[in-house]
Amino acid sequence: MEQHIQETRNRAVLVGLDAFSLSREENATEASMEELSDLLETAGGETVGMVMQSKDSPDPRTFIGEGKVAEVKQLVEAMNADMVIFDNALSPSQQRVLSEDIGVSVLDRSALILDIFAQRARTREGRLQVELAQYKYLLPRLIGMWKHLERQEGAIGTRGPGETQLESDRRHIHRKISKLEGELKDVRRVRATQRERRIKNEVPVVAIVGYTNAGKSTLLNKLTGAEIPANNRLFDTLDTTTRTLEISDTCTVLLSDTVGFIRKLPHHLVEAFKATLEELSFADLLLHVIDASNEEWREQAEVVDELIHELGADQTPRIEVFNKCDRWTGDIRPHGENIVSISAKTGEGLPELLAAIDRVLDNGARRVTIHLPYDKGGILERLYQEAKVEQVEYSETIDVVAVCTPKIIGQLGPLVEGWKPHKEPWEE
Repeated sequence: MEQHIQETRNRAVLVGLDAFSLSREENATEASMEELSDLLETAGGETVGMVMQSKDSPDPRTFIGEGKVAEVKQLVEAMNADMVIFDNALSPSQQRVLSEDIGVSVLDRSALILDIFAQRARTREGRLQVELAQYKYLLPRLIGMWKHLERQEGAIGTRGPGETQLESDRRHIHRKISKLEGELKDVRRVRATQRERRIKNEVPVVAIVGYTNAGKSTLLNKLTGAEIPANNRLFDTLDTTTRTLEISDTCTVLLSDTVGFIRKLPHHLVEAFKATLEELSFADLLLHVIDASNEEWREQAEVVDELIHELGADQTPRIEVFNKCDRWTGDIRPHGENIVSISAKTGEGLPELLAAIDRVLDNGARRVTIHLPYDKGGILERLYQEAKVEQVEYSETIDVVAVCTPKIIGQLGPLVEGWKPHKEPWEE
C-alpha cells in the first residue's frame, strides 16, 4: 500500500470500462477518466496513455477481457509506462491477475485516492483516518496474495511458512485496524465534548461542503482570513479548519472547511473520515460550494448530495453557493431561494452570501443593555459563556451591553432595559 507515487514521477496508462451491467457510478466515462488523470497529476505522476473498453459485463478474471489486456500491455511497453491505473474498482484477484499479465503494478482509483490522502494528511487525526482506510483496503488484497496456497491446503510444499505467514500478516493487520479504530473513537469522544460545549454556548456551526477543487478553502480564507493553502488541485485540503466568522451585529458562527468529495470516493475512506464528516449532521447550516465554471457541475453536485445523504445530513438547512461565477458561461447566473452566486477569488457576491447565512440562522438575537445589581454579579460570567458581551461598565449597577437570544432575555426579565413581560393574546 505504501506506493508514494511522488517519489519517482510514475508514467501510467489509464484504463476504464463502460459496461452495460455496471451502475452509472461504477462505470468509467470520458469525464471520470479526465478526472483520474488529474488525480494522477495530483499524486505526482503523469498520464502517458488512455484505454477505454466497452462490454456487456466485466470479465470475472481480467475485468476488461484478454484481448484488451494484451492491448494495454503493448501500450505500456511502447510508452515505457511503469504503472496501470483503472478508473473502476478492481477485486483483489483481478488486480493480481492484471499485474501478472501486464508485468507492471496495477492500481484502481481507490488506491490512487488513498495514496493522495496519505501524502496530504497533516494532523494526527487525518493520518489515523487515512491509515485505517489503507489497512482495510489492504486486508482482502493480502489474503488474495496467498489464495494459491489456500487452494492447495495440505499439498506438498504448502504446509508451514506460507500459511503461517498469511495468518501472521492477517492477525497483524486486524490488530492495527482495532488499534486505529480505538484511537479514532477517542477523537470522536473529544469532538462530542466540543460539540456539547458549542450547543450550550449556542454558537451556530456552518460547514462548507462541496466537490474537490470547488473553491471551499478559498472561500473560507476570503471570509475569515484563515490563510489555508488554496491551490488549483484536487484534495488540497484534508484536515478540517474551523474559524470564527462575524456574519452581522447579532450573529457570529463557527465556519468549518471539510474534505472535498469526488466520484467513487473509496467506501473505506468515507468510513474512516466519519469522525470528521459526522460534523455535517450536527451543523446548523451547510454551504454547498459548486464550481460554476465546470461543465460537469450538475453531476458533481449530485455526488455531494448523495454523500450528504449517506452521512445523514439531509435535514440540515443548505445554501447552494455557485462559486467561480466570474467564469460562468451561461446567460443567466444561478439564482433563487437559498442560492447565491459568488466569486471567492474576487469577493463578488460575498455580502449577499453573508445576508443569506444571517437570514437562515436568524434566531431572534438582539443587542440589549442589562443592569445587574452587584449581588447578581455571577450572571455576568454566564453572559460571557452564553451571549456575546460587547461592553461592561461598573456604576450604580453593572451595565452590560450584549447580544442575547430571546431565551436569555426572557430569563433575565426586568434586568433588561426596556423589558416588557410577554403576554398571551387572551391577556391583552
